[in-house]
Amino acid sequence: MKKIKSLLLSILLLMPIYGCNKKDSLPAAKVDSTSQFGVDKNVNIKTIDKYLNRKDTVYRDMRMLSDPASYCNIGGDAYLSGTIEGFEIVPYPYLATVKGLPDAVGQGYQGESLYTWNDDGSYTANYKESLLIINDLFPKDKNIILMCGGGGYAMMTKNLLVALGYDASKIYNIGGFWEYNGDHRVKIDVTYGDGFSSYYAFHRLNYHIIDFTYLTKIES
Repeated sequence: MKKIKSLLLSILLLMPIYGCNKKDSLPAAKVDSTSQFGVDKNVNIKTIDKYLNRKDTVYRDMRMLSDPASYCNIGGDAYLSGTIEGFEIVPYPYLATVKGLPDAVGQGYQGESLYTWNDDGSYTANYKESLLIINDLFPKDKNIILMCGGGGYAMMTKNLLVALGYDASKIYNIGGFWEYNGDHRVKIDVTYGDGFSSYYAFHRLNYHIIDFTYLTKIES
């Protein structure tokens, strides 16, 4: 019995050395030079299943529940019809100005946002609480994995965070959910028993509300 206990103790002591029960570190963020939206070369929509459920990482889906842009015109979905397990919804259009959308989808959301994205690439806070909210939603001591429908909102979010002082090597744009074929899909577009009617089960989402009526506007 003493020999068995000794052997078990030795195994437990050796486990951290050989990485047992410990996930490998994420590779440093590295943009794929062929990607239109700056999608990461290693951590992307094709490989994301390997990098889920990490305690050192937060996962953010940057889409709106219902986007005024007509993404159906480019094979996408204006409604957030699904996401990936562990991703929390933080719509980019409420964070900063939407720019550069394809002509086919239209102008998109032009309402209130925490920041204005200026023509020179800088950002101007529109509310006194803007940076506080960003820091709450995107903790600097974590890796940050970003996703949207096609990759554009995720790219815009990374640009905003880097401009606000975040470490670009810890921020990953994994691209668009529309191309996800993994095993951790959360289905939001639910079909009724008749096989024809459906509804959007938004209650399944971990959605972060930004209510601008309670914020303090910075007057120019």
